[in-house]
Amino acid sequence: MAPPKPKKPVFNYARYSSMAIQMAVIIGLGVFGGIKLDAYLGIKFPVFTVILSLASVFLAIYQVIKDLLKK
Repeated sequence: MAPPKPKKPVFNYARYSSMAIQMAVIIGLGVFGGIKLDAYLGIKFPVFTVILSLASVFLAIYQVIKDLLKK
């Protein structure tokens, strides 16, 4: 059997760049949704902004770890 061919560095850059963009989009949507929900409900303390921001950060980290462990 022949040894497997090494992956090109461009593939790695694209893979990690897409993960970073994916994290930014998930966190941005969580923060935006929290801000809009707080404004809609008229809450003085940004409860939903904090909750959705933290939830989106955990979701983004979970997604990245899942992608990194994928073969």
